[in-house]
Amino acid sequence: MPQPDQPLALGIIGAGIMGERMLDAIAGQDPAPVRVAALWDPDPAARARIAARFPSLPVVPDAAAVVAASACVYIASPPASHLGHARAALAQGRSVFCEKPLAVDLAEARAFVAAAGPRGAVNFPFASSLGVATLAQWIAEGAVGTPRRLTIEVAFARWPRGWQADAAGWLDAPQEGGFTREVVSHFLFLSRRLLGPLDGLRAQARFPEAGRSERAVDATFRAGAVPVVLRGRVGETALDDHNTWTLEGEAGTIRLRDWAVAERQGPDGGFAPAPDAIPNERARPIALRRQLEGVVRMTRGEPHALATLAEALEVQEVVEAILAGR
Repeated sequence: MPQPDQPLALGIIGAGIMGERMLDAIAGQDPAPVRVAALWDPDPAARARIAARFPSLPVVPDAAAVVAASACVYIASPPASHLGHARAALAQGRSVFCEKPLAVDLAEARAFVAAAGPRGAVNFPFASSLGVATLAQWIAEGAVGTPRRLTIEVAFARWPRGWQADAAGWLDAPQEGGFTREVVSHFLFLSRRLLGPLDGLRAQARFPEAGRSERAVDATFRAGAVPVVLRGRVGETALDDHNTWTLEGEAGTIRLRDWAVAERQGPDGGFAPAPDAIPNERARPIALRRQLEGVVRMTRGEPHALATLAEALEVQEVVEAILAGR
């Protein structure tokens, strides 16, 4: 158990995009609530890249060494490996902070969540987003009134996005990848967190290219009592990544745009950002640093706002149902 006056010993498995972003977030905190106790990636090139960027980082020879050195293990490896690493960490009394999805097999994910207890959480940064906090405040203040409809739209010029090219092998595979698992899942979590349980799903997904992930999804469902319409497309925009989460009510309409910017609709129908809104490039590291503070609380057994394993499983259930066209 970490001491209150000492940084949490965090181990990292996976030196890809998310592992490196988390390292940057840790480096940007002073004082930092965590210290990196060990890092491992099976790819020697990835280990070398991280060692060059962070020369003092303890790079260890295997995943077991990460677990041994840590109080909590952050699992940022590809999805098929998540549960193996998570089980190994929990078996040694460590807590687990995992990237989504929990697993590539729903039955395995269900069994894991049933057995894991409270020593795990999943990295949905909307749990710590300043923009989401603004949305929640507006809702509480009555800006929406009684919600009538939620619309989620995601669009990409191509998939994977350009900055994900190094991980295209699994990010564009139908078993592990696709934008529904990688992006839509975040907005499902947001809907669940702000509005209530997700149910009543009707969906279709299109896989026009053999051996590659989906290029279009359409779905309707409910979040709590609110009807939801979801639309996702690849190739119908010139933008690398564009998304909106728009909640309409009898008193007004609010939305989250492009991951981070909270906006309210004015009388003229246009949207204006909150006075303190910042773009995702600046908002993301702040959210990750707040996530790390939650990781410390979770590991200490204290209340936290991170996505629980049960919440992550509920999101994964809906994601896989969308992809199956149910």
